[in-house]
Amino acid sequence: MGRHSRRGPAPKAESAERGAEQQREASAPGAASGTRPPLLPGQRRAPASGSGSGGTGARVRGGHPEQREPGGGWGELGAASGVREIAPPRPRGPREQRPGRRSEGGPRPEYLEAFGDAADVLTPRSSGGAGVGTPARAGGGDRLPPDVAGASGAGAGPAPRSGGKGRAFTGVAAAAVTTVLAIVVAGQVADGDQGGQAVARSAADGVDGGATGGPTAPSVVPSAAPLTYTQKMSRTYPLSAELKGSGKFDAVPGLDKAPGRGHLYRYRVDVERGLGLDGALFAEAVQQTLNDDRSWAHDGAKTFERISTGRPDFVITLASPGTTAEWCAKSGLDTTEDNVSCDSASTERVMINAYRWAQGSTTYGDKIYPYRQMLINHEVGHRLGHNHVSCQKDGQLAPVMQQQTKFLDHDGIHCLPNPWPYPRS
Repeated sequence: MGRHSRRGPAPKAESAERGAEQQREASAPGAASGTRPPLLPGQRRAPASGSGSGGTGARVRGGHPEQREPGGGWGELGAASGVREIAPPRPRGPREQRPGRRSEGGPRPEYLEAFGDAADVLTPRSSGGAGVGTPARAGGGDRLPPDVAGASGAGAGPAPRSGGKGRAFTGVAAAAVTTVLAIVVAGQVADGDQGGQAVARSAADGVDGGATGGPTAPSVVPSAAPLTYTQKMSRTYPLSAELKGSGKFDAVPGLDKAPGRGHLYRYRVDVERGLGLDGALFAEAVQQTLNDDRSWAHDGAKTFERISTGRPDFVITLASPGTTAEWCAKSGLDTTEDNVSCDSASTERVMINAYRWAQGSTTYGDKIYPYRQMLINHEVGHRLGHNHVSCQKDGQLAPVMQQQTKFLDHDGIHCLPNPWPYPRS
């Protein structure tokens, strides 16, 4: 049967023991000041320093053994003896008072009690002092470094336990490091598409560029290379064989000087509005074709110069099938039956049918580039005074003045397509 089960006065031996303890209390330092209150029924004081079991396994509060550790929430007396002293509350300063056990928005009383009276957990510590607010050393777990744990200032309490606020501050530091790493990784991922070169940005700068003096220029994806002249001349373009255009023309601007010293011919290039064809390409094709040595400029006899102002010798005109037919009719020519081009000799215009320019002919098949050269040479040949002729032998190149858009074969003779007045053998 335990002590708490007894009824009536305690045995004499126990009364004598309590009397000896009270005498020791009266003679102990601080007894006169009233800081050590009398024992309550069932309580025993811890033995004096250096006696007993060293502060572990002491019997208090009805004899239940409790394990004590130095420091932490046990106070100065608990750190020395292993037993927490039940003492009256001492007056607190303005920052230490906790009215109502918990201030509005502050930590719980149990949290404050756990760190003892020697430190205000909400007050930051200076770099030179030791206290609860000192973070743990990186890589050292929860243990404070010796130069922090061993330092003490005026009025500083015992070293705090390492398992409470040390871990809290370690967690805060770890969260900060994680945030910085996340920012750096995000910057690297955002820059990953710039040729595979990840550019780390400083988290302290907060903006792209930082110390480099400006944001990183975005990578420029090169567009598709523009088509060459040959590639453009080798493609067909959509255009209806029955198109009737506006009948209004625009001169292609610019000047292409004559490259030779032969007889000079000046010409202008007009393109009917609304065709949707490349007028500049057409003008370039005329200039290159006419001044080719295989063309009418052969052996330097003639040279051709394109102008856009002034009076030309003739006007090479790219027009819809309907407009071409109108201008050819002015010179008594019918182009509607085979949808062909003409030299309207009674006017200044050499008419190039835009349908044939865009689509070619069955006689040339998919060889649209040489067909366009033949079309220019044939109609300008009429302007220079040449009439229609045909090949005379089977397998012979067709003369440029043969109506190659209409046929290559005649009278049992098969002619080969040829775009040049003076082809190279």
